[in-house]
Amino acid sequence: MHAEMTLHTLDNNRAVINLELPADVASRTAEAIRNLLTFGGQEVQWLDEESEPILSVEEVFPEMCPAMVLRGFRGKNEMTQAEFAERIGVTQHHISEMENGKRSITIEMAKRIGQAFNVSYKLFL
Repeated sequence: MHAEMTLHTLDNNRAVINLELPADVASRTAEAIRNLLTFGGQEVQWLDEESEPILSVEEVFPEMCPAMVLRGFRGKNEMTQAEFAERIGVTQHHISEMENGKRSITIEMAKRIGQAFNVSYKLFL
């Protein structure tokens, strides 16, 4: 299938662009468009199907830090600190220190954690 795009000019000096494309490329395309607009100086607000703003984790939880993300993922996966430590090859004390913000999460460690949870390591930086 090919992409189809329409442009509708509105009365208030604004326009609407509708883009129909294969679902398997929609997320990547939307992210690329968002990045392009942001690079061009536009502030982009994601909206859901009801035109309600979709807020990022950072907007909802401004105090969010890698330690909280790690603790949340571990809890969601119902793993103890000891179980998770064994899974990624560190001590339980090491996990405790990372979750309490006493030990920073290095890029190498973030990659190990991301791989263990099958998510982007960038969540833990």
